[in-house]
Amino acid sequence: MKIAIIGATGMVGSKVLHEALRRGHEVTAIVRHPERLQPHDKLRSMKSDIQDEQSMVSALSGHDAVISSVHFTDFDGPTLLGEVKKSGVDRYLAVGGAGSLEVKPGVQAVDTSDFPQEYKSEALKGREYLHLLQKEDVLNWTYLSPQLQLLPGERTGKFRIGTNQVLFNNDGQSTISVEDLAFALIDELERPMFSRQRFTVGY
Repeated sequence: MKIAIIGATGMVGSKVLHEALRRGHEVTAIVRHPERLQPHDKLRSMKSDIQDEQSMVSALSGHDAVISSVHFTDFDGPTLLGEVKKSGVDRYLAVGGAGSLEVKPGVQAVDTSDFPQEYKSEALKGREYLHLLQKEDVLNWTYLSPQLQLLPGERTGKFRIGTNQVLFNNDGQSTISVEDLAFALIDELERPMFSRQRFTVGY
C-alpha cells in the first residue's frame, strides 16, 4: 500500500514507519523535521504542518491510508480530520491513548485518582478525539490504544487484543512495547478487524 504517516519521527511514529517499510509498503512521512529520517528506497518525506490545510491535503492525496501518531495536545482534531477527508483518502488509523480505557466497568483510567497528573491533559484530549471519531460517518477509521505502560522493547508479534478495557496481566500490569503496538497497527491496516472502532493490545 501507499501510506502517509503523520508524526513519523516520534517514539511511536518512528516504529510504525519502520514496521510499514519492513513489510514492503511505500511510505510518505509527513513531518516537521525530515532531516531526522533515515533514507530508504520506499520512503519519501514531506515537510508539512497540520495547521497548514493546503499543504496537508496535497501531502495526503493519492495514498491508500493515513496514519497519525501525534500528541493530541499538539493539534486540533476537527482540522486534521477535515484535511484527511479533503484529501480523498478513506482509510484512517490513529495511534490513541490509554486513558480512555476502562479499568473496571464504567470507570476509565484517566478518571481514577491515581492517574499520573503529568499525562492527564494528553489523555483527556485523546478521549475527546476518540469521541470525535465515533461521530465520524465519512472516514473508515480505527483508533488503537496502547496499555497504561508503553515503553521501547521487543517486536514479538505476540499479544492479546481487546477493545475498551485495560488488559492487565497476571501480575496486575498493563503493558505493551512500542514495537508491538506498531506491529498491531500495521496488522490492522493490512487485515482490518476494527473498522470504525477502537481496539487495544497488551501482554
